[in-house]
Amino acid sequence: MTKSMAGFKFYFRNNETWTIDREFIGDLWIKQVTTSYGRINGSDFQKIRPCAGFKIEIFQDGDHVQTDDINLGGLELGMFARALKYEDIEKMDIIFDDNSKELVYFPYLDKDTPGQEGLDNQYQTTKISKANALYIVIDPEKTVDDMYADKL
Repeated sequence: MTKSMAGFKFYFRNNETWTIDREFIGDLWIKQVTTSYGRINGSDFQKIRPCAGFKIEIFQDGDHVQTDDINLGGLELGMFARALKYEDIEKMDIIFDDNSKELVYFPYLDKDTPGQEGLDNQYQTTKISKANALYIVIDPEKTVDDMYADKL
């Protein structure tokens, strides 16, 4: 039996999360997920799945916080406004219908001064369309304007 994707759980750099059900996701592309092994910040030796790029369209109905998410910024602003204000999505769980998960890391480069810990990702661009959908692109070479110019 094959698993199907049920949703995503985004992890922001400040430890907030945002879970989005599949029904609220439109266009989607995860580029070149590979498998590496290593340690992140002194953790145990583990399997790491980085991707080369990511783009997603999230429908207006996805602009909410689920009860499992601890997200003060999302409660105050709404998740679309939070994602626009802070471009700091670091990784995500792909959640499957059997409740299993696969963690994928996004390309990440701090916007702040090198050597200082910043939050915003130089590779992430985020915009809301005229139809009130949220578009996120996390890619070292392309922006949300490059990928979704016809929707914005």
